Amino acid sequence: MYELKDYLNSINYSKEPLLDSEDTEWTKKYAPFIINRCVSMHYDTVMNANEMNGFHFLSKPMQFHYLINSIRKKKRFGGKWISQTKLKDMDIVKEYYGFSNNKAKEALNLLSKDQIESIKTNLSKGGRKRK
Repeated sequence: MYELKDYLNSINYSKEPLLDSEDTEWTKKYAPFIINRCVSMHYDTVMNANEMNGFHFLSKPMQFHYLINSIRKKKRFGGKWISQTKLKDMDIVKEYYGFSNNKAKEALNLLSKDQIESIKTNLSKGGRKRK
């Protein structure tokens, strides 16, 4: 119960006012930052998420009601979040080639795992490895 997908489904499609129920856990478990981050993954809702980031001091029910009433009803599925291993690999590619974030993401799609490993060994400065 009280899962992120329930909040997002309510905002995007069902328009069910979850925070208005008598169960106060819905309000306690609502995470505005995470919801705004998920909502910002779609081109038609990014401005609404930005608006709520600007008004972060509003109460949780007010933020939820803004999103529920301003976003059009549509089935939206998860956006693309970059994984932690890809982030580390992207930093290595950026350092090795001197690329920007966008170019490093494109380069990661072109490089094989063996090539990324050889870049890691070339950039290795020695010392102890920490785990």
